Amino acid sequence: MQEQKLHLVFGGKVTDPNSVEFVDTDAVEIVGVYPNYAKALDAWRGAAQSTVDDAQTRYFIAHLHRLFEPSEEEADTPATADA
Repeated sequence: MQEQKLHLVFGGKVTDPNSVEFVDTDAVEIVGVYPNYAKALDAWRGAAQSTVDDAQTRYFIAHLHRLFEPSEEEADTPATADA
């Protein structure tokens, strides 16, 4: 059984396509929490693809498991993924 490492996928409108500052934090969409990076990446791709024509909307993957194990490093995955 693969070790569970929780990931959160979320996104919304940002003030600038190159920023991570949300226009309205009350409107941030929580796509879901996933048990591993691969499933989170699939969810991120689906959410990002659904807004591909809207440069002001970005989605991210947050590695929740790192909040519980901050010393653990995953060299093969970035800290966040975004569109």
